[in-house]
Amino acid sequence: MDDMAGYMEDGEERREVKVVGSELVENYTVYIIEVHTGRYNWTVKHRYSDFYDLHEKLTAENKIERNLLPPKKMIGKNSKSLVEKRQKDLEVYLQTLLAKFPVTAPNALSHFLHFHLYEIHGIAAVLAEELFHNGEQLLVAGEVFHMRPLQLYAITQLLRHAKPTCINGDAKTDLGHILDFTCRLKYLKISGTRGPVGTSNIQEHLLPYDLSVFKSLCQIEICHSDAELIKGFTSSKKTLATMTVQFSASSLKDILVPEALEFEHWVAEGTSSDCPITAVVPKWSALTTVDMSHNQISAIDDSVKLTPQVEFLALSHNHICSIENLQHLYNLVHLDLSYNKLSILEGVHSKIGNIKTLNLSGNLLDNLKGLNKLYSLVNLDLSNNKISQVEEIKNIGCLPCLETVNLTDNPVTIVPDYRTKVLAQFGDRAAEVCLDSTITTEKELDTVEVLKAIQKAKEAKNKLNNADKKMSDDFRLTSASSSFPANASSSPLSRPAISSQANYIL
Repeated sequence: MDDMAGYMEDGEERREVKVVGSELVENYTVYIIEVHTGRYNWTVKHRYSDFYDLHEKLTAENKIERNLLPPKKMIGKNSKSLVEKRQKDLEVYLQTLLAKFPVTAPNALSHFLHFHLYEIHGIAAVLAEELFHNGEQLLVAGEVFHMRPLQLYAITQLLRHAKPTCINGDAKTDLGHILDFTCRLKYLKISGTRGPVGTSNIQEHLLPYDLSVFKSLCQIEICHSDAELIKGFTSSKKTLATMTVQFSASSLKDILVPEALEFEHWVAEGTSSDCPITAVVPKWSALTTVDMSHNQISAIDDSVKLTPQVEFLALSHNHICSIENLQHLYNLVHLDLSYNKLSILEGVHSKIGNIKTLNLSGNLLDNLKGLNKLYSLVNLDLSNNKISQVEEIKNIGCLPCLETVNLTDNPVTIVPDYRTKVLAQFGDRAAEVCLDSTITTEKELDTVEVLKAIQKAKEAKNKLNNADKKMSDDFRLTSASSSFPANASSSPLSRPAISSQANYIL
């Protein structure tokens, strides 16, 4: 992971700068600058006047000598020979500045070379100054604070350097302002990106960082940041109530049990195991809401044992094929498994028996067996599946608390009189059920009553037919049993004996 960071192990950055080319924009020349720190690099474009403004700021602060910058040229300023010479001179100028400021650059130079966007000292300095001015107000307001993986990576690297928290002499950029803020922050959102950041080759979602500087988090949202590269997440176990991790994880364990990467056999705190264990892992004691949708999760593994207080669980847009291990979530009432790969639900009541809201849209379901015992279920979304038979609705028609059902984008919806036929499966509760987000009309209820009457008539007729058939079958059996002795006395085996006896008497 540290190799991916692009910085030397001793914590010092290998800074290099080159003016690699130029281009004519309208009537002036823009110079193309490549900046390198370790394995990372980015591109900056400036015209000569930008260099001149930078030089004026640095000389005004008595940072450098005035004659260091190549002079202006009023005639032939865009000629090829002048541009090539100036390109070399400007490169020497920038290299001289970096040599003069090997660790932290003055603000003007930092912004000129975009250190504040891509380099750890520059990134941290900007953040520290922002929090120096606004940190206390942000904490009092209780708003969600947005950070990028690149900022967290910068903080992590600087803490590893074990150097003074303020090395440029400006108290406003002291790293201590960041640490004080993160220690008290309650609401955090980390938003990364896929692909290079800006003009750099930095892949932000692959940057490692440590979250142990956050001690009071109640809510966290992480997006586009490789979960396996995040350290210190568990430092918030006692306080975190809401967790959202998207486009970042390949398994639940990546987030809930990072210790599993170090210990082969672990057990949740307060539980026992027959197998030898190497680690006892504390539970997420305050966690009630977990959203890990839009990931690459293929199974609901046993790491959910560590979240016994969870009431809301969202795992949509993953690759889950079966519902497992959720029996450990005794408080779970809202479950979103939409857009996965579920095709079978049998026995699901033993895993989520107390569920009230269940979203199964966008799966591969063609039957509803297994839902008939979810007696607490109130809201059910089955849209965009493969349900084609109205008869399947019988599996949920008997659920006493069910109020909303969504069957849109299923083959069954093209059946003639689909709505009334489905509502009829709910019997006397048809008026209480909202189908496909549409309130049931009086006309539909009248039709349902007709269908129910027809159904009852059919059932009565079938019952009568079955009774007649049973009576007929019983009669045939009785007739057959009563004729058996007569047939037996006239059997061929008995006749010779009687005849023989008769002849003997005569």
